Amino acid sequence: MAKAAFHKHQRVFVKPVGTWTVIEKIKPHWVKDVEEPVKIFYDCGLGRDFIAAELAAEAVEESDTSSWRLMRAKNKWQSPEECAHHPQPGSYPVVVTDAQNWGGWRVPGAEYDRDPGRVEHQARLIVHAPRLLQLAEALAREVAESPDAGADFVTLGKRAADMVRAVRARPDEDEAVLRAAG
Repeated sequence: MAKAAFHKHQRVFVKPVGTWTVIEKIKPHWVKDVEEPVKIFYDCGLGRDFIAAELAAEAVEESDTSSWRLMRAKNKWQSPEECAHHPQPGSYPVVVTDAQNWGGWRVPGAEYDRDPGRVEHQARLIVHAPRLLQLAEALAREVAESPDAGADFVTLGKRAADMVRAVRARPDEDEAVLRAAG
């Protein structure tokens, strides 16, 4: 049985040709009375079909996500008395994704003032997103390696794999890949 190693519109390096290209079509080879494809070929628009061993995925640039953290910035435009309804009056959350304490995620003061609880929740979610992605990758890997996994576990694994694929997708990839994980 074969599983697809790459997906449509994924950028790959074609080893026999020595060039980068995009997978145009996935061609499974089916055999009668077998539930899964026996082989999978990839059409890259180069004149012939390739197998997974002849292709290499584009390396995903990993950033150092261990330093992502939540910091508090002083609210310059409102005094603590004016924003007493905020979870921490006089400050707002800033998610820092760089070791040098700059770069990351911030929210405009007016948006924070409109719903501070929602923004605080978003900040915590963003800080923990790299670890959640690692968890989803581990779950997808476990399901792929467990042939006797239960139906619920397989469903969760497929959802995790779809989510990981959507997160790792390039901005110019097919919107269907991104919607599939939603």
